[in-house]
Amino acid sequence: MMGRETAVALLLATACGDTSNTTAGADGTETQAGTTDTSAGTAGDPTGGVSDSETGTPTTSAGSNSGDSDTATTTTTGDTTTTSTTAPTTETGPDTTTTTTAPGTTTEDTTTTTTGDTTTTGDTTMGVDDTGLSSTTADTGSTTSTSEPDTTTGDLPCGSVLKATIRDFAFAHPDFENYGGNTAYKGLVEEDLGPDEKPVYAHPGPTPQTSGPDAFAQWYNDVPGVNHTFQIDLPLTEVQPGLYQFADNTFFPVDGLGFGNEGQPNNFAFTTEIHTTFFYNGGEVFTFIGDDDVWVFINGKLALDLGGLHPQLMDSVDLDDSANALGITPGMSYSLDVFHAERHTNQSNFRIDTTIACFVPM
Repeated sequence: MMGRETAVALLLATACGDTSNTTAGADGTETQAGTTDTSAGTAGDPTGGVSDSETGTPTTSAGSNSGDSDTATTTTTGDTTTTSTTAPTTETGPDTTTTTTAPGTTTEDTTTTTTGDTTTTGDTTMGVDDTGLSSTTADTGSTTSTSEPDTTTGDLPCGSVLKATIRDFAFAHPDFENYGGNTAYKGLVEEDLGPDEKPVYAHPGPTPQTSGPDAFAQWYNDVPGVNHTFQIDLPLTEVQPGLYQFADNTFFPVDGLGFGNEGQPNNFAFTTEIHTTFFYNGGEVFTFIGDDDVWVFINGKLALDLGGLHPQLMDSVDLDDSANALGITPGMSYSLDVFHAERHTNQSNFRIDTTIACFVPM
């Protein structure tokens, strides 16, 4: 009887199922009670308790306000080598920097940073650096260039060298070595420069300082057999802020040239002619110190008159004070013409002091 009851009980248990040793998991799977799952990992085992198995990590896609960045990472545990490859392109704003990491290279973190505008100085360089990464930089933003500006005033280039024409004469010329004096003899030339940009002799015949108009006409013109012509530079130096100077108290630019020194230690018989243009800002002064004859014309008008044979003398013109007489206005450019003569064997001084800062190179 007991054997039959036992058999019936076993039959019922088999038909209905025994739930005493089985629990249902949250994901719908069943776990046998009393069984320990070691697949979650064992402390101290870097493989997480799985031997020679692969754990797949899904691809992560992360977006940003400046572009899209995709990173694909595959991690193999066990005997397999870990390989991480960064293949995508990261774009930031309108300016693009492209960085490509060669396949098979392990990269921890890759950060690409670009800033707003790109400043380009010179040519864009493309090449491969010593890490084996190919990089290309493109100028796609705003370009900033820097250049050294020319020194100009208005539309005029400014210079500091005056070009001068020297004409050498023989002592036998009637206007050289035949006169003397201790002061300036004013009025030898007209107030207005001639149409040929030469001084106009103001007298019909001789004066106490000249032999007449025909001989004077040779002073600043090339006359074969009468004079020899040379070109020289007269550099102006800024001797103090805003003051420019050429000074030579032994001004003998043609020693041994032309007709030569003619028995003298220096060649004393010559004339000097300068033509230039300057920019008038306002407030300028032009000063000449020297011997012998000197005439300075500004805008074709006689501004300084130190004619005649004399020792070293000085005269100045304040351009603002003489603006009406000279017909000049600040902010404009005007001609400046200087005529000088060294006519006696004594001394030769030639000095210009001026606050005119802008002479146009001729």
